Amino acid sequence: MSNDRVALITGTSTGIGLATAVQAARRGFRTVATLRDTGRADRLRAAAADAGVELDVRPLDVTDAHSVGTAFEGVLADYGRLDVLVNNAGAGHIGTIEQEPLSAVRETMEVNFFGVATTTKAAMPALRASGGRLITVTSVGGVVGQPFNEAYCAAKFAVEGMMEALAPVAAAQGVTVCVIEPGAVATEFVKNVGLDERVFAEAGPYAGSLRAYVTSVTGSFQSAQTADKVAEVILGAMTADAPAFRIQTSKQAEQFAAVKFADLDGSAVQRLTGGWLA
Repeated sequence: MSNDRVALITGTSTGIGLATAVQAARRGFRTVATLRDTGRADRLRAAAADAGVELDVRPLDVTDAHSVGTAFEGVLADYGRLDVLVNNAGAGHIGTIEQEPLSAVRETMEVNFFGVATTTKAAMPALRASGGRLITVTSVGGVVGQPFNEAYCAAKFAVEGMMEALAPVAAAQGVTVCVIEPGAVATEFVKNVGLDERVFAEAGPYAGSLRAYVTSVTGSFQSAQTADKVAEVILGAMTADAPAFRIQTSKQAEQFAAVKFADLDGSAVQRLTGGWLA
C-alpha cells in the first residue's frame, strides 16, 4: 500500500473510529484522525504508540460547518489530496417520540445525519480528484427500525437513503460509496446513551416495555463484536478492488439485516422487534 494515500476518519476518540484509525495507519495510509475535542485524544495517541504508527490528530466537530471546512482545508493544504473519508462520528439515543422533546430528536439528526451530510459535501471535490472512497459507518439500525430508537434509526435510515442515492452519482465521477452496518459492538457507544434509573422512573406507561427492551439489548451485547473486528471490515472497504455498497460486519448483523430485506409487508420485523418488549 503506497503511503501517499490519505484517509480522514471522524469520531476517533474511542471504539470503532480509534480502531480504524490505527489499522489504517498500519496499512500505510496517512491517517488524519479527527475528534470533536482533541483534549480527549490520550487513548487514541496511546493506541497509536502501542501499534508503532503515527496519526495526524486534528479537531473536527461534524455539527459545526466551520470546523468541518477548516479540517478539510487543512488536510488539502498539508497533503494535497484526500483518498478516503470514513464517516464514523455519531451518537446513540434512546427515547420514544411521545415523551421526549423534539429538540432531542433534532439533536440526534444533527449529529448522525447532518454531520455525515456536511463532511460528505466537504470531501466530495477531493474524492472526485483522487478517484477515492466515501465510507460511512451506519448501523443495522439503519436497516431495521428498533424500539425506543425512533430518532436514532430515523437518522441512520436517512444516512442509508442518502448514500444509496448518492452511490451511482458518485460512481459516475469515479468515487466509490460504501455503508458499513455493524450490529452489537463492544464499545462505549451504549454506555454513552445515558440510561439510568431516572429514565425508567420517568418512562410512565412505557416503563415496562423499556425495561424489557434494555434487557434484550443487554443480552445481545454479551456476544458483541469488538471494535477491532469492525475496523477490519472498514479497512477491507478502503482497500478492496471493488467493495460492495452495503457491508454488514458480522454474521449476526447479516442475519438481522436479512429479516428486513426479505420482509415486503413489514410483519416479520414487527414480530421480531415486538418480541423484545414482552
